[in-house]
Amino acid sequence: MPKATPEELAKQSFGERAAFYTTSAAHADPTVLAQVVELAAPQPHWRGLDIATGSGHTAFALAPHLHAMVGADLTAEMVGEAKGLRATNGLANVDFALADVHYLPFGDATFDVITCRRAAHHFSDIGGAVNEMRRILRPGARLVIDDRSVPEDDFIDWCMNTLDTYHDPSHVREYRPSEWSQMLQRAGFTVEAMRPYTQRRPMSALSGDIPPERAAKIDSVLRGLDSGQREAMGYVDVAGDPHLTHWYVMLAAVKR
Repeated sequence: MPKATPEELAKQSFGERAAFYTTSAAHADPTVLAQVVELAAPQPHWRGLDIATGSGHTAFALAPHLHAMVGADLTAEMVGEAKGLRATNGLANVDFALADVHYLPFGDATFDVITCRRAAHHFSDIGGAVNEMRRILRPGARLVIDDRSVPEDDFIDWCMNTLDTYHDPSHVREYRPSEWSQMLQRAGFTVEAMRPYTQRRPMSALSGDIPPERAAKIDSVLRGLDSGQREAMGYVDVAGDPHLTHWYVMLAAVKR
């Protein structure tokens, strides 16, 4: 039997957990969303697209600043959650579409700004996805990414990507800031801003609400770390609850 693609795994995983993202504090974080809006530099006559919109939090944050906003997601259940939220917040200029980032159903040079938040690490062909996003942006338009990341450190890169693969089999890769810069420049973008940041999160963010066999693999990796590796991962007890550092990057680029 052929191995499931990351997109097939994502449909299953996020379809089952769609309602969680509607109320997820991390995905609705107003501080991070405000930074995304700032980097997007929206204009009232612009048309925007939020890729892998999930429950639509980023689309809703941008919509008041734009003429029209579209949220696209691979998972029908997520699009359903987003439409439900739209009905409660009264934003009339937001629409939603079912779409795969690798094959976007929009014409060339359609959008003035594209955002993509906490999703690119699931894309099976990141180069193809970046090229597709560039295709539908007009010249001079903006791309804003906010995603899980890893620092320029081989051990942390290996450890964090391993843990996230055990957490969610649809995970492909968290990219270093240098990798983002290189792939965007190759695709024909000029990077205007690159903002790495970290958050300290409890172990349950990785090992909670997943099958026991995957949680056991996460536990095995962490138990095998020596003191220096634990320090590199920011592994500390907070009131008896183990916490780890999680790395992210937020960036803005302009289509050349």
